[in-house]
Amino acid sequence: MEKTARPFLYWKKSCDTCRRFKAALEAAGAAFDDREINAAPLSAAEVEALMGDRPVKDFLNTRNELYRERGMAKSPPDRATAIALIAEQNNLLRRPVLVVGDTVLLGNDLPGALRLLGLPPA
Repeated sequence: MEKTARPFLYWKKSCDTCRRFKAALEAAGAAFDDREINAAPLSAAEVEALMGDRPVKDFLNTRNELYRERGMAKSPPDRATAIALIAEQNNLLRRPVLVVGDTVLLGNDLPGALRLLGLPPA
């Protein structure tokens, strides 16, 4: 996980939701740093730091093929396995991911992101 005082966004340029989310934050005047995870994939150590002590299931992209193939809805992987799988296949990470201080916001929750950033609703 990037160490920064500024909010930080992990996103994928190949993800329509991520592109719209990032554009909406920018249009709202949000100041943040970002990392496009196709160009700079997360290592296992970075995934682990991002996950912290939060539930593994929250970080899994339910739309991902591997998620469905392995039946992760009924039987999520243990923490170490999930971290390794997300680092190996960044599409398994639920995104976008907005980090503000110690708070990690996962998925397309623009209203939540704007509140977290102290910005008015869109």
